[in-house]
Amino acid sequence: MIKKIVLLVILALFSVGGSFSQERLTKKGNEKYGEYSFSPAIDIYKRVLEKGYSSADLLGKLGNSYYFNADYIEAAETYKKLVEEFGSNLSPEYYFRYAQALKSLGDYKTSDTLMSKFIESTSDDRRASVYKNEQDYLEVIEKNSGRYKLSTFEYNSPYSDFAPSFYKEGLIFSSDRDTGNFARYRHTWNSKDFLDLYKVDVDSASKNVVKKLGEHVNTRLHESTTVTTKDGLTLYFTRNNVKNGKYVRDEKGMIRLKIFKAELIDGIWSNIEELPFNSDSYSVAHPTLSKDGKTLFFASDMTGSYGESDIFKVKINNDSTFGTPINLGSNINTEARETFPFVTSKEILYLSSDGHPGLGGLDVFATKIAFNNYNGAVVNVGRPINSGMDDFTFVLNEDTHLGYFASNRPEGQGEDDIYGFLETTPLILDCNQQISGTVRDKISNEVLVGATVKIIDENNVELLTTVTDSEGKYNLSLDCHKGNFVRALMQGYVPSEEYLGRSEGKPNIVDFYLERDRVIAGFGDDLAKLLQLSTIYFGFDKYNIRKDSEIEVQKVIVAMEKYPSLKIKVNSHTDSRGRDAYNLWLSQKRAESTVNYMISKGISQNRLQEEGFGETKLVNKCANGVRCSDAEHGDNRRSEFIILE
Repeated sequence: MIKKIVLLVILALFSVGGSFSQERLTKKGNEKYGEYSFSPAIDIYKRVLEKGYSSADLLGKLGNSYYFNADYIEAAETYKKLVEEFGSNLSPEYYFRYAQALKSLGDYKTSDTLMSKFIESTSDDRRASVYKNEQDYLEVIEKNSGRYKLSTFEYNSPYSDFAPSFYKEGLIFSSDRDTGNFARYRHTWNSKDFLDLYKVDVDSASKNVVKKLGEHVNTRLHESTTVTTKDGLTLYFTRNNVKNGKYVRDEKGMIRLKIFKAELIDGIWSNIEELPFNSDSYSVAHPTLSKDGKTLFFASDMTGSYGESDIFKVKINNDSTFGTPINLGSNINTEARETFPFVTSKEILYLSSDGHPGLGGLDVFATKIAFNNYNGAVVNVGRPINSGMDDFTFVLNEDTHLGYFASNRPEGQGEDDIYGFLETTPLILDCNQQISGTVRDKISNEVLVGATVKIIDENNVELLTTVTDSEGKYNLSLDCHKGNFVRALMQGYVPSEEYLGRSEGKPNIVDFYLERDRVIAGFGDDLAKLLQLSTIYFGFDKYNIRKDSEIEVQKVIVAMEKYPSLKIKVNSHTDSRGRDAYNLWLSQKRAESTVNYMISKGISQNRLQEEGFGETKLVNKCANGVRCSDAEHGDNRRSEFIILE
């Protein structure tokens, strides 16, 4: 007995100790995760899992740690466990990242299934609406593919090389190739060495010579993503938040990114200063300049961002001061990552994103921003620039059609590699579709002269407007890359509109037949016919209003709100299947259900009556004993709205 007691005590102590150890390890892992030290967090979380402990929070953070380190194989495996074990109440973001990880592995079918779950779990996420409107995104990407011929970049190393930018006859790029490999300089996000800036003259006599950009620019922390002015005298670059030689952490313990400015004086980058809209509490990074050099574009998660990072712009004043940063808006930015902007001489903005539909990881996208229009199509540039992995820091010389980008695709030499390319076929971003038609009176068929026709985008923003000519005709041009509404209006008539989805630019004819905005009717008329309602249908053996019929009843409600003296009687009908007495009861319940629905929406009960007719007033041959299809029987399950006064 004593031995058993001792054994039980030992087991209890072991259990308590194991639990305490697990909690302590998890707490330490969470601290590292909160500091964005993902590599140590991964090691700690894996140790906890190996001890047999698991939770939704742990698996979620482990999956995110892999995801943000671009280890999509491990991320997918971890998210899979998370969904299988704790899938009932997960944040929609996990479904999105799991789907993105699977895209990187080429499993688009399962990825699309998870995106459907993501859409079901969120109501106002831009990524969900984009995906719903572009479910053929793989076909669109393939149409844009094959326009680039890739080449190797001979200056890559076995380490991380990325962020090429044009500089004189060559490039500036970022690399961790020779930062000493000392542990104290390692970045705990991914346990890699810190990044410095390098330059190489790819088209000069000093070719093959890679040099550091300068000791005044490079520090013991990260420097990356650069842009220089056309005269080569001003450099904007990204650096970790450093003050007086020491790095600065935010309230979460993260060292944020900032954009710095340097001037070339006597061949040395000097007068280094940070830009005034930097902050210790958010990141500002990845600068690029507009065609005229008067606008700086960058990525940030500052206040006003839609997602993890957005593309912003800021005006550079004549006295070298800066205006107020402006977010480029929800057409370009999503709740995910939009980053690494680059603007060409033809005012095309290239950026990397995992929020717009792509092949997996970060993909390169393009959009036309001429005339400060940021509502154009955001187009995936396709393969071979994009792959299942992260593809980013795209730059292009539109005169030579030569450019560079970086990717962490597995066939590369290092962690990230720079690739050269030749653009063989320019990307066409201007896709115009001609829309024409005639506006007529629905009853008389007469043309309506002077009717207004508008183009309205999916965000209810009016883009174009015109009026019909002497023949009632109109003609407009719209962006065929995006869905738009065409709306016709005329005083004295009810407005009408049609939705046009994305197309290939073929002309489209949209004719409108407008109804007068007054209901001219008498006793006994069916309001449903006067309002051109679709039939109010019910499910078989059901008396509740179907979801697809609610909108039709709403139209009756609107008419009654507009005409307060209008009183109606709801007549309800069934098909012939079932006993006659039962059908009479069922139709009465359907009539009552319709009336109760209208009362619940604010229509006074004294303006409504109801009656069920069962199968006594069929609209077709489908009486008792007559064989009919389900659709034919469905025609008899209906409601009418008879005007009483």
